[in-house]
Amino acid sequence: MLRRRGLFAAALALPAAGQAQAPWPGDRPVEVIVPFPAGGGVDVMTRLVMPLLAERIPGLRPVVTNRPGAAGQIGLEAIFNAAPDGYTLGATTTPAHSGIPLERTARYRALDFTFLANIVEDPNCLYVRTESPYQTLADLVAAAKTKPGALDCGTTGIGSDDHIVMLEFEALAGIPPFIHVPFAGSAPLVPQLLGGHLALAVGNTNEVVVLAREGKLRCLAVATPERVADLPGAPTFRECGYDLIAGAARGIIGPPGMPAAVVARLEQAFRAALAEPAFKAEMARQIMPMRPLIGADYKAMAAAVDAKLQDLWKRRPWRG
Repeated sequence: MLRRRGLFAAALALPAAGQAQAPWPGDRPVEVIVPFPAGGGVDVMTRLVMPLLAERIPGLRPVVTNRPGAAGQIGLEAIFNAAPDGYTLGATTTPAHSGIPLERTARYRALDFTFLANIVEDPNCLYVRTESPYQTLADLVAAAKTKPGALDCGTTGIGSDDHIVMLEFEALAGIPPFIHVPFAGSAPLVPQLLGGHLALAVGNTNEVVVLAREGKLRCLAVATPERVADLPGAPTFRECGYDLIAGAARGIIGPPGMPAAVVARLEQAFRAALAEPAFKAEMARQIMPMRPLIGADYKAMAAAVDAKLQDLWKRRPWRG
């Protein structure tokens, strides 16, 4: 766990006038909704960062609650429809955040949330078990073309970032669609791949690195501009001839319409927390690549992802 730093709170807090505008007198906790099960990447990230935020805003008492279901839709709807008074925040991950309203009716509008701070961007990668006959991405593409409809690909769910990358890769490579096998997260997916029941999988580097180091998985390509330090032997998709950059961006949001003073207070606290050396070290230990974006910068990134997803939906629509 990160060591609490009470001395930093006074130094990093806003002036007294700003404090008077804060809605957190300590009389009730701030609920932070994670739309996914406990123990996953979004949950761990949230539980690591919120205590640091509390140190920088006296009176703010965060309580993380998990509201999983419908690939995140239930929790996101709860965040969106909560009172915008600063007592309900939440976590999310894009592009799934924008994918849900494309697939089906949802009680939220993807870009109308209050975007506070993006924290992580975990790159996508395509991987196989070490015993797989596919040594390279070129091997896999050749097999997909000669055996159309015979290769099954596991992802962490319909509309997940992994699923979307699978669709993008199929389009770029000009190959017949894989047989999509969605799972409720990487925990049930990886054993099926290791057991030889799947030809390949798309996931995030966070779930691949340790098993790759142990020689159980082989990463055929990562969706990053440059090679990933934790997977030095894996080429990028660009190296293999496919212009594919993608990852799961994970951050903290709030309901629409939060007061400007409250948002400013939270943004300042997030900016300081994400610069904390001990937090950076812990995120590296957890294999969670950081991409700090605050406020307007976070929303601009989310809007760019949303636009890219809208375009993909027109070309290769999927269903939830």
